Amino acid sequence: MLTRQQKAEQLAELKDNFQKASSVIFTHYIGMTVADVSALRRKLRDGGAEMKVAKKTLMRLAAKDLNLPELKDDVLTGPIACIFSYQDPLAGAQVAYGFAKDHQQVAFVGGLFEGKILSAADAKNLATIPSRQVLLATFAGMLQSPLRSFMSICNNPLTSFARATAEMAKKAPSPAAAPADAPAPAAA
Repeated sequence: MLTRQQKAEQLAELKDNFQKASSVIFTHYIGMTVADVSALRRKLRDGGAEMKVAKKTLMRLAAKDLNLPELKDDVLTGPIACIFSYQDPLAGAQVAYGFAKDHQQVAFVGGLFEGKILSAADAKNLATIPSRQVLLATFAGMLQSPLRSFMSICNNPLTSFARATAEMAKKAPSPAAAPADAPAPAAA
């Protein structure tokens, strides 16, 4: 049983975590070994996130004190761990999602993102969004493709011009015999 002082300290820590976090994911964790929990915490820490276990009443109080959406019983079912993502809002969710593939005890229950309550499905969807680095690399690749084509044309203008002229010649109608009903050219 926690003392009043311990509860007050936990509440202050939860409020601080809720304020600093760019997203919060709620998960189940019961049935995991101490080694598994330690491994998950280490992976989360490496990803710029952390996991905290606290009483649901303290979670609700912290959210209420910070004017966050109300954490109802349908969101916080069973024993809950909070995964706080501090830098990248996807980091904690992605680490937990990857960890849950090998540890069925980790189950998404919901979360908070951009001031809104997430359902379990929303939390899983958040976890499956490609990371910022992957999205930036994809975007850079998309930008490079037209630039490479343009650079190729600039580097080989005669070859490109000859190729373009040949393509245009293939598409142009050939000067075949004039239609039969067309008047013949006048002789001078």
